[in-house]
Amino acid sequence: MVEQVEAVVFDLDGVLVDTEPVWAAVRQELTVSSGGHWTDEAAAPMLGMSGPEWSAYIHDELEVPLPPAEIHERVVNEVVARIRQGLSPIPGALEAVARIAARWPVAVASSADRPVIEAALAATGLGEWLHVIVTSEEAGGGKPAPDVFLLAAERLRVAPREAAGVEDSPNGMRAVKAAGMVLIAIPNPSTPVDEDALALADLVLDSIAQLTPEAVVAAASKVPRR
Repeated sequence: MVEQVEAVVFDLDGVLVDTEPVWAAVRQELTVSSGGHWTDEAAAPMLGMSGPEWSAYIHDELEVPLPPAEIHERVVNEVVARIRQGLSPIPGALEAVARIAARWPVAVASSADRPVIEAALAATGLGEWLHVIVTSEEAGGGKPAPDVFLLAAERLRVAPREAAGVEDSPNGMRAVKAAGMVLIAIPNPSTPVDEDALALADLVLDSIAQLTPEAVVAAASKVPRR
């Protein structure tokens, strides 16, 4: 098993807040208004992508006739504006983060852009505990690449094998395990999770309200020693 957990890294969207519907709505509106081609399946491939990746996807695959940099700027600005109008944390998230932060250093490792993350943390009060923020864009590849979790561990000054990652999406779960971390999976009803991804988890919880220090230690105890 893992000898000792030294830090915990949280995904943001789907674990602590539910902004994916906002992202999807803004991307759809931009795509349609710009003459692109949106479908019901268009949002799913963008889950876990970094900013440069999803803006290129919208340009290339959804055929939006705008430069990717402009797509990126317009979407991010609108998502931030809507978050500032009001955003609530997922029930139990504030209390769970407070419990974990009382015992370990914590971070956010998200595919969202930094302005969006900062707006969400400010709007919900989660910023009181989550001071270390890492984005996929600054880390390198988006999830399922492990880059964002590896950089989070580096900034927390712990080895990846000594950290636990909390995720809801299949790509996020794969990224945590690719980084060599303990994986705590908390599936979100709005995000389909395939069984192969869920099988990677060292612990599966029904909700963030169930996340306690004892649950983190229990998850770590299931990981073989390396």
